[in-house]
Amino acid sequence: MDNRASAKPMPSEPGILAFHRRCEDFYPADAVDASIDQQRKWYDALCAEFDAPSPKGLTREDTLVDGRIPIRHYTPATVSTEARIYYIHGGGFVVGSLDSHDAICAELSDFAHAELVSVDYRLAPEQVWPAAFDDCYAVLKELLSDGCPVVVAGDSAGGNLTAGIILKARAEGLKGIVGQALIYPGLGGDLVSGSYEEMAEAPGLTTADVSYYRDILKAPADNPFAAPLAETDLSGLPPSYITGAFFDPLRDDARLYAARLAAAGVNVTFREEPQMIHAWLRARHMSEGARDGFRRLAEGITVLVGTR
Repeated sequence: MDNRASAKPMPSEPGILAFHRRCEDFYPADAVDASIDQQRKWYDALCAEFDAPSPKGLTREDTLVDGRIPIRHYTPATVSTEARIYYIHGGGFVVGSLDSHDAICAELSDFAHAELVSVDYRLAPEQVWPAAFDDCYAVLKELLSDGCPVVVAGDSAGGNLTAGIILKARAEGLKGIVGQALIYPGLGGDLVSGSYEEMAEAPGLTTADVSYYRDILKAPADNPFAAPLAETDLSGLPPSYITGAFFDPLRDDARLYAARLAAAGVNVTFREEPQMIHAWLRARHMSEGARDGFRRLAEGITVLVGTR
């Protein structure tokens, strides 16, 4: 056996290690072996543990798109652009909601001085692919319908959905998308090489976990809308901010997609957080590396929406 592949890689930053330990108090490493209902209860408790105070003056409003898709609209105390941020949450397509990423969305909206809309798409296994994709795309079309520019952002599974709906928007000629931000996205890598092998037992997310989520979603691996790395032509896509975590099996998905976008002539900013693990956004108030990564992400989104 190759000991390099079997050893558990770990960062050294005390803040992110403390974050990981705290996460496992709420969401155990073997959570995927539990029932879907139990996974969601654990995840909701985890998200509540890392909640944060709302920015002063920011307001929220919950509405529906097409009479069925819940969205949450954030308006910060100061709005400096007509462009809006559209945020798609992560959670392996299995867990997550408007509430799970509420504090993250609020802080991004406030930092960018831009309105933000988040979506509560349908989850697997009750609804397999393309249910979540269709929900996210329907909200994108609604947001573009009034002519205001949109920056689409998402983490993990939300990063997959972000990249996928932007590819579909290009195919259908939708106008008005001025940027995308992909945060440790899963984009359809091969599960057996590169970071999928090197970081197979990384803290927070393992390669086996990624495989589990793919099996539940039942998305076609050769469809670029479901697996954006399968797309051979990335030209004409909007300016992009992509951030990955070094200690993450999804690391090389971010690396490779950023490189392919750049090769296709797309304006790309790429960062890889050297001490971070998957889901480090939640550690932004207890880890120096996560705090810096979140600030850089927020600055990148601010550039995309045009307030910097």
